[in-house]
Amino acid sequence: MTASGRRRLPSPAALAPFWRRVRPEAWPLAAAAVCVLASTAVTLAFPLFVRRLLDSAFLAGDGSRLNRLTLLLAGLLVLQAGVVFVQAYLLSGAAERVVAGLRRDLFAHLVRLPPGFFATRRTGELTSRLAADVALLQAFLSQQLSGFVRQGLTLVGGVVLLAVAHPQLTVAALAVGPLVAGVALLFGRRLGRVSGAVQDRVADAMALADEVFGQIRVVQSFVREADETARFDARVDAALRTAMHRARVRGLFFAAVTFATFAGCLAVLWQGGRLVLAGNLTAGELVSFLLYTVYVAGAVGALAGYFTGYQEAVGAASRVFELLGVAPAVADPASPLPLPAPLRGEVRFERVSFRYGDGEAPWALRDVSVTIAPGEVVALVGPSGAGKSTFASLVPRFFDPTEGRVTLDGVDVRRLRLADLREAIGLVPQEPVLFSGTIRDNIAYGRPSASDAEIVEAARAAHVAEFVERLPDRYATLVGERGVTLSAGQRQRIAIARVILKDPAILILDEATSSLDAESERLVEEAIERLMAGRTTLIIAHRLSTVRRADRLVVLDRGRVVEEGTHDALLARGGLYERLYRRQFRDAEEARVAG
Repeated sequence: MTASGRRRLPSPAALAPFWRRVRPEAWPLAAAAVCVLASTAVTLAFPLFVRRLLDSAFLAGDGSRLNRLTLLLAGLLVLQAGVVFVQAYLLSGAAERVVAGLRRDLFAHLVRLPPGFFATRRTGELTSRLAADVALLQAFLSQQLSGFVRQGLTLVGGVVLLAVAHPQLTVAALAVGPLVAGVALLFGRRLGRVSGAVQDRVADAMALADEVFGQIRVVQSFVREADETARFDARVDAALRTAMHRARVRGLFFAAVTFATFAGCLAVLWQGGRLVLAGNLTAGELVSFLLYTVYVAGAVGALAGYFTGYQEAVGAASRVFELLGVAPAVADPASPLPLPAPLRGEVRFERVSFRYGDGEAPWALRDVSVTIAPGEVVALVGPSGAGKSTFASLVPRFFDPTEGRVTLDGVDVRRLRLADLREAIGLVPQEPVLFSGTIRDNIAYGRPSASDAEIVEAARAAHVAEFVERLPDRYATLVGERGVTLSAGQRQRIAIARVILKDPAILILDEATSSLDAESERLVEEAIERLMAGRTTLIIAHRLSTVRRADRLVVLDRGRVVEEGTHDALLARGGLYERLYRRQFRDAEEARVAG
């Protein structure tokens, strides 16, 4: 939007990267262009045959000539139909390949962007770009571009043939040309702006729908269905109002173009009729001239309509390639170092500071120096907002430190390939999310090449087999979107199983057992114990049992390390940890004993 509130019309240069993607389809597009030329030639020849039919066959009363002309015209129409088929096939195939490649590249680019990017973008907006905007580019290449070329050739060819046939009538036919062009320019730009605004409003509505569907249990548990429906209705109404404005502009646009073009036809008919009455023009010549005038007028109107589609395609390309142009804040180094082998798993934070966003944001971590020895279990403890999740996110490079560095076996993680680094790290999030598919698929996500025996072994180690073997389809059981058909404890155990299958050297565990029933909690904790064995483990601690399991505690407060040590040593010190324990962990332990 501009400062005045009007939506800025995208520059035609936005299509430049799209044309670069079209370039590999040069041969199919060239063949399609030949077909367009042939089809247009047949179209332009049609009025000539009509003139011959009227002047030679009808006026002369020659039936055999009428038959020959009719058969020849029928053959040309069959030829044109075949040419149009080939043209449509070639264009559609080229457009499908270009768009499929664009969708693949856009998705591949998006999934490689760090989590910070998605924190500021709505998922529904991104999927709208993948679907709606790319579809607009597909329609532009497969339909509108060929139509634009055909109508342009028809316009030029029609004008030339008009001028050859009768220059005086040509002046009358083309007198409305500047008016039609002015109308097209005026309304076309307005339509481009309004169409872009409609796409933005629809994207807003789809983003809200995606958010609500993803949190449907929360919505229904708080009985907010009516409220969310009202919010969605408001966004759809906003899109509808903008679309109705577009409809009014489009209606005025086509009404003005239609009036101007047919006014030209009327002028030709009046002046041509006078020439026929005066004996200076035959009826056949007048009819053919009128047909060419209709062709020219129709081409001008169609070109004006394609201008609208062109503006929509420019807007879509601007949004799609804007996403493709987003440089990932976290990327592979130009000359990556190999991952140390064998990997011992020492993680070291060296005077690390980090802030989200720009330089005005508060520090999430400040001057943090921590060393986690190979095989050591370290629990991060602290009040909400202390920086625990941020600390854990820097190890797999979901973000990079603003200052300082994080090392793995002495190597700065920014010097390693992202794939190598993340292959060495296993993550069990606080809210494990499964993918739609089978239980086997979700466990194998940790290592897609794993055999069925390895998957079953990991499932048994994580106590997944205990409930899977009671299911009718066992490991082929579908879990539904985000695993909604399973309990929280079952989802957690599957998440642990896929990390066991991955067999990483370093484990990051955002523990989440407080919401589980006693039996599920016991099974999850047993699975966690097996998972942590022999691995460097970083735990964002929520429960006393986890704190006591850790070799060492790191206490964070407002982004700084304020205490380090064992559970007993920190309790004896009487600092922040002791206060947190007294306020949170001890209460949880007393509730457990009382229960």
